[in-house]
Amino acid sequence: MEASAKVSIVGLSNADALDEIAKLVDQAGDAADPTLVDLSLFLSEELEERGLQPDEMALLDYYRANAWACRQQQKLGDRAAVWDFEQPEVRQQIFLLRRAVNSPAFESMHQVRRCQILTNLANLLDTLGRFIEARASWNAALAIDPNFWMARSNRGRALMHYATALYDLGHQEVFAYHAHRDLVDGVAAIEMYPHLGDERLVHYYSQIAKRISDHYDIAAIGSGHQPSGWDMGKSSTERSYRHWCLRNLLFLNPLNDVEVASVAARDVMGLPNFVTAINEPPIIAGMFNELKQGFVSARWLLWEGTASDESHFSDREVFLYNTFDYPAYGLFVEKVKIAFRTAYSILDKIAYFLNHYLALGIPETRVNFKRIWREKDNGPIRDHFSKCENWPFRGLFWLSRDLFEEGMRDSTEPEARALADLRNHLEHKYVKVHEVLLPKTGAHDLFLDTLAHSINRSDLERRTLRLLQLVRSALIYLVLGVHKEERDRAKGKKEQMAEMSLHTLEDDRKR
Repeated sequence: MEASAKVSIVGLSNADALDEIAKLVDQAGDAADPTLVDLSLFLSEELEERGLQPDEMALLDYYRANAWACRQQQKLGDRAAVWDFEQPEVRQQIFLLRRAVNSPAFESMHQVRRCQILTNLANLLDTLGRFIEARASWNAALAIDPNFWMARSNRGRALMHYATALYDLGHQEVFAYHAHRDLVDGVAAIEMYPHLGDERLVHYYSQIAKRISDHYDIAAIGSGHQPSGWDMGKSSTERSYRHWCLRNLLFLNPLNDVEVASVAARDVMGLPNFVTAINEPPIIAGMFNELKQGFVSARWLLWEGTASDESHFSDREVFLYNTFDYPAYGLFVEKVKIAFRTAYSILDKIAYFLNHYLALGIPETRVNFKRIWREKDNGPIRDHFSKCENWPFRGLFWLSRDLFEEGMRDSTEPEARALADLRNHLEHKYVKVHEVLLPKTGAHDLFLDTLAHSINRSDLERRTLRLLQLVRSALIYLVLGVHKEERDRAKGKKEQMAEMSLHTLEDDRKR
């Protein structure tokens, strides 16, 4: 495409060119003009070819993401396009906004711009069904500026979407309470800080808050809900463990996404009501038991591996060499590694669950979390997913893309490549954990282990924690996706059904 004679950045400084592109993107959005979008993207590529400083590049990525948002807006009237799992325009925006967030210049950008970038990123993640990760991005924006009402109002709006995906009515009420508070506080902030966003949105957010208060008795929920005072365990060890899980949002309990309080300190989430044929056993209940138990056990192993600073008697008099590169060995290091491997394996087991539950017919040897979504690699999304309008399942799909698709790892989940590489080496190759990871001084370094995947112990622990958080999200998306699927299956059905309750397994039988 050739640049318009009326709009050109030839001869402009980088700063002036950035301003010109920003104005053009705004015009494109106001006029809903695709030719202006194309022109702004063309000029952006032209500017990037000059070679920009990190702060200029981060700002350009933000403007380009806004241009792709204009393209996305043009599809909103097409329901099939809105529910398309692929969402190419959203993918481009996420790539650009995450690149801006991870730029070395991000922290030096004006705080309003940082909040805008994080809020836009959160909105996109929420659109894709990654509503748990979206909340983390809105929280990050509000940590920068608590008055940034665009983040607070959108967080409240999205929280009600999360609430309607839940099957527990008590949880729905608590979510409605928090959503309403975010929206009311956000609307109040618009009056004080109108410059932080489009103040015309005050009516939009006010109407959402009103619909919530019309449907729920917010005052009664607020007075009746008791987030604190729940049992956190008899021993100091158990209490420390549960507080750690709460802080790191690791309970399989949606309430942990809105409250770091004892009410959320138990893994209450299970499968919703589901229907089987008369002679079909409740297989998916057993499958989910294994997924959940694997997760909570991996979580405990990580806590044990990071909480102890003493050696274990099982390591006494185990003969090992000191390789003079500060190696870290012992039971507690191995517990962290086992936690990582166990958590990663849950993702493929989720695919195994979906293959059975949705009757996809994929041969068992080919079932994994990367390939379950398509008939063929690089082929279209399977019809069941592309036509289901299932928001949590779409979140699962995009979580899988972050972790497994080449070209996506570095762009949409900054640590995804590191997680994948670490898993590959833990399962098949050689990982060396170090208390201190020395800088490489050259190929002739006497103590440089050229075969090992070397990792600092703190990085191993941090990456295992991040993986556990992603797996928790995946399990919640799975459960809520099943709930949506069951509701869709029930529509229009007139067959008689007999109810059968499954009893919970008592704690004293878990030996």
